Amino acid sequence: MKRINWNTLSEAERDAVLARPVQSRAEDLRRGVEQIIGEVRAKGDAALRELSARYDHCTLDAIEVSEAEFAAAEAALAPDLKSAIREAAARIEAFHGAAAPQPVGVNTAVGVRVERMLRPIGRVGLYVPAGTAPLPSTALMLGVPARIAGCREVVLCSPARADGTCDEAVLFAARTVGVHRVFKLGGAQAIAAMAYGTQSVPRCDKLFGPGNAWVTEAKLQVSSDPDGAAIDMPAGPSEVLVIADAQANPVFVAADLLSQAEHGPDSQVVLVSPSTTLLDNVAAEVERQCAQLPRSGIAEQALAQSRLIEVTSLLQALEVSNRYAPEHLILQVSGARDLLAGVESAGSVFVGAWTPESVGDYCSGSNHVLPTYGYARSYSGVSVASYQKQITVQELDPNGLRAIGPCTATLAAAEQLEGHRRAVTLRLAALGVRL
Repeated sequence: MKRINWNTLSEAERDAVLARPVQSRAEDLRRGVEQIIGEVRAKGDAALRELSARYDHCTLDAIEVSEAEFAAAEAALAPDLKSAIREAAARIEAFHGAAAPQPVGVNTAVGVRVERMLRPIGRVGLYVPAGTAPLPSTALMLGVPARIAGCREVVLCSPARADGTCDEAVLFAARTVGVHRVFKLGGAQAIAAMAYGTQSVPRCDKLFGPGNAWVTEAKLQVSSDPDGAAIDMPAGPSEVLVIADAQANPVFVAADLLSQAEHGPDSQVVLVSPSTTLLDNVAAEVERQCAQLPRSGIAEQALAQSRLIEVTSLLQALEVSNRYAPEHLILQVSGARDLLAGVESAGSVFVGAWTPESVGDYCSGSNHVLPTYGYARSYSGVSVASYQKQITVQELDPNGLRAIGPCTATLAAAEQLEGHRRAVTLRLAALGVRL
């Protein structure tokens, strides 16, 4: 990990230090995804089979997972894993249910009622990656809020293995949280199928879930097409920023950094601390622990893009964090909760020495589908609200129109919209009110 003293850098150098590993959408990637989307739109299921053979090296007879495959997946899983999936789902449901938006009704004036109604998005498409490892936890994170929101149909795509089957734990998790249909599809072709529909895959209104650069690019392309589908958020490789003080345990800090570094070679981890001793100790501990990981090769590639940043204070550490806007922010400092007031931009925050990021990935109850690449400045993680439409309603009686009609007419006249003004004044005249 590269060691940096923040206070010796110019503003341009600070921007460079906090840059993600990939800063632009490569033209060849854009064109490649565009071609895949075009093939799926033109040839439907035939293209999906061809692309699965090309990229996932599997032959798909049936694109959709059958009931027999769901049953086989459940039978194949160890009881303790099934129990853990159910336990995690219950905890995610408890938090997301409590945090779900509620209908609102307010009388803004006498005779003026304004309300907000909540309606679920009709059909949603969930993407669960399975590149370097299957992610049943993502099926939980996406499926639980969709169920709470009441979406009419929930579709899920996850890449097939070489034998043409999906991961058993992903299938069990999907069935546990009430996903209606699962398709053995991955990559940009899965996103295209859910966005535009094929003979087998139904067209979805909004797409959710993380993925590699191809999946991310596909989501961006379909979301910018009026005929495509909305998406949850722009997203990229996983990342974590840890703020730690001299009292932090370097073993814990190193473990947290490596838990994200092992996600993929393009993941990024950042440690910010005012303690040179802590930075030294963590650097040594990262090297020691990394050698013990089964995915050490992947972690080492991610660490090459990562940073150890020395600052003068915890306040300055927060400034660095807010500038970076991390997907995951870990506060390994004394009195960690006191720093929360200074956190402006982060996908999810983990407070104190006993809160590893891993619990949020699996079963604390929060959601692990979060904004990356600095999008935490303007986006939030997936929640029940992500699966809902908020519709406002207003109703006036005659007294209400008398109360707010003159205000409406004055503002309409100021904007030179005479039709707007007359829609009010004609009604007021019928009530005997002249402006």
